[in-house]
Amino acid sequence: MVKILMSSRLFYPSIGGSETDIEVLAHEFTRFGHVIKVVTQTPGSHIDADGLKFPFDVIRQPSPAKLFQLVKWCDVYFHNGIILKDAWPLLICRKPWIIRHQTWIKLPHDIGGNFSGWKANLKEVLVKFSTSISISKSIAGHLPHFSTIIPNPYRDNLFRVIPEIAKTKEFVFLGRLVSDKGVEMLLEALAELKHQGMMPQLSIIGSGVEEPKLRQKTNDLALAEQVVFLGSKIGEELVQILNEHQIMVIPSLWDEPFGVVALEGIACGCAIVGSEGGGLKDAIGSCGVTFPNGDVKALTKALFDLLTNPDKLSTCRRNAESHLLRHKKAEVAKAYLQVIEAAKK
Repeated sequence: MVKILMSSRLFYPSIGGSETDIEVLAHEFTRFGHVIKVVTQTPGSHIDADGLKFPFDVIRQPSPAKLFQLVKWCDVYFHNGIILKDAWPLLICRKPWIIRHQTWIKLPHDIGGNFSGWKANLKEVLVKFSTSISISKSIAGHLPHFSTIIPNPYRDNLFRVIPEIAKTKEFVFLGRLVSDKGVEMLLEALAELKHQGMMPQLSIIGSGVEEPKLRQKTNDLALAEQVVFLGSKIGEELVQILNEHQIMVIPSLWDEPFGVVALEGIACGCAIVGSEGGGLKDAIGSCGVTFPNGDVKALTKALFDLLTNPDKLSTCRRNAESHLLRHKKAEVAKAYLQVIEAAKK
């Protein structure tokens, strides 16, 4: 039994891939008999999305004294991404420090200055004193020292094919409605397909600051009859909606570190069309096709090719079972625990 303190800046009720990953790992570590405490800056309660109490302690916005007490308590300090403001207790209380690198420390083409500057430089120095785990080959390749590659898990107890639901709709997007997710470009590709005589349906699942702009873009491109904004969806409702669609589109403009959303779509029987930069191609595997980030013509062609090639769609779906095996929750958790046990020695 290992006492593991898991630090994650974001956690439920915040919704996103990183939040989902850390919750899945905390549940699995607990199921394997370890004692878990999660610290986060996200306000909320001890109740999860299903209305149940988390089977581990969640300490929200801890004071410095409380954080130091928790680090003293643990056997291993696990960071979901390096978090500078939560790392300071290690200067006083030496514990094995494991960092799960779920995004970039530095990017050559930064977006908004989030992956450059003195903080990024400091992180590059500090990670050398940790045991590092990377969620994709791309993330591992950009780090200044060795890291173990362990791909992300997905909630295999939830995301699945429901045979009785017919796939009557063509495209679905699932994610935050922010500029770097590429939804505006997806609408442009949809408009180009319309010019070519095709009128596929697009369901947009998610919310964000770009939603008003995207709704206006939908109207400007005369796509209102094809596009529906569904808002944020979670749980069984989300699974049922994904099962209604043939193709999930992930047109990110930036280099995604991984892309759990691709695994969720694959598990629900969708072929994937996604941008090829970063680790998203690892998540897609042989269950879809990729295109160069930001290339609307290439995106349009990829969508057209899948829509007009049912054999290719079927091949993507047939590849799903073998692709998803290494992403099952229990398998991923076991791989993490091997690293944790080794770091603890």
